Amino acid sequence: MAVIEILQSLIRNEWFHFGLILATFAIHTKIAHIILVKYVRRIAARTKTDIDDIILKIVTKPVCIFIMFAGFYFALGSLSDLEKYSEEIGGIFFVGSILLLSLIVSRILGVLVSHWLRVQKKYEKMPKLMGNVVAIVIYLMAFLMILDHFDIEINPLLAAFGLGGLAIGLALQNTLSNFFAGLHIITDRPINFGDYIEIEGGTSGFVEDIGWRSTRVRTLPNTLVIVPNSKLAESVIINNSQPVLEMSVVVQCGVAYESDLEKVERVTIDVAKQILETVPGAVKTFQPLVRFHTFGDSNINFSIILRVEEPATKYIVTHEFIKALKKRYDREGIEISWPVRKIYYGK
Repeated sequence: MAVIEILQSLIRNEWFHFGLILATFAIHTKIAHIILVKYVRRIAARTKTDIDDIILKIVTKPVCIFIMFAGFYFALGSLSDLEKYSEEIGGIFFVGSILLLSLIVSRILGVLVSHWLRVQKKYEKMPKLMGNVVAIVIYLMAFLMILDHFDIEINPLLAAFGLGGLAIGLALQNTLSNFFAGLHIITDRPINFGDYIEIEGGTSGFVEDIGWRSTRVRTLPNTLVIVPNSKLAESVIINNSQPVLEMSVVVQCGVAYESDLEKVERVTIDVAKQILETVPGAVKTFQPLVRFHTFGDSNINFSIILRVEEPATKYIVTHEFIKALKKRYDREGIEISWPVRKIYYGK
C-alpha cells in the first residue's frame, strides 16, 4: 500500500510531471537525432548532388534544439505556479521558435543560392554579400512577425525608422554607397570570383571575394588589395578572364635598319614556336605571328603575338621568350640597336 501511495503522490506531483515531460522530449530528441544522422543521411549520401547532405547537416542540430525547447515550454506549462506567466512564456517560446526557424531558413537559402552560383559558369563560390543579403531579408521578416504577434503597431515604428534611417544614411553615406555598388557588381557581373582583372590605376590580380563594403583582389605576389566597391564600380576594368581564360600576349621588339626583315620574321617565329611548345602555360597549338608596324628612331619596330592558357602564365612565357630571342638574335647576327643620333655641323 505504501508503494501505491508513493506512486499516486508522484503522479499528482507537478514537478514529477515536469521531469516526465522533459524526459519524454529528451528521448524524442535522441530518436530524431538518430533518424537524421544514421538513416536520412544514408539516404542523402546515395543521391548525386551534395545539396541534401549539406542541408541535412544544417537542420540536424536546430531540429534537436527545437524539440527540447518545445519540451521546456510544455514542461513549464504543467506547473501551476507559472500559470500567471503563461502569456509571457508563450511569447518567449514564439520568439525563440521564430528566430530558430529564421536561422534554418537563412542557412538553407544560403546553400541553395551558393549552389546556384557555383553551377553558373561565371561563379565558383557565393560571394559573402549574397549570403548577408539573404540573412538580412529573412531576419527582417522574422522581426515583423514578432511585432505582429505582440500586436505592436508597425506604422509609427516605420516612421521612426524612416527618420532614423535618414540620419543614419547621411552618416553612413560612403558605407551605403559601397554596399549598393557591391549589389551592382553582383547583378551586372562585370567581374566574377576567380577572374584575373586589371583596375584603372595599375592594380591587377585575381578576384578573391566581393563583400558588402569592398572587393578583395589577390595580386600575383600573393598580397591582398582591398578595393572599395564604389571605387571599383566607377573604374575602368580589364577582365582578362572573360569571355575565355586564353589570352594573347604581345611582345614588342625592334631590329636595326640593316637587318634582313624576312630573316628576322623567320627566326622570331621559330623561337616563338619553341617557347609555346616547351613552356608550361603556353598554348602549344597556336601559330605565333610577327607584325612590323613602325619605323622608329633607331629600329624597325614590330610585335610578336603569343598565346597563353591563362593570364597568370603570360609573365613566365614572356620571360622565357625574351631570353631565347636575344640568344638566337646574337647567334644569327641580328642587331637590336640602341638610340642613335646623327649630328651635322654646318659651315
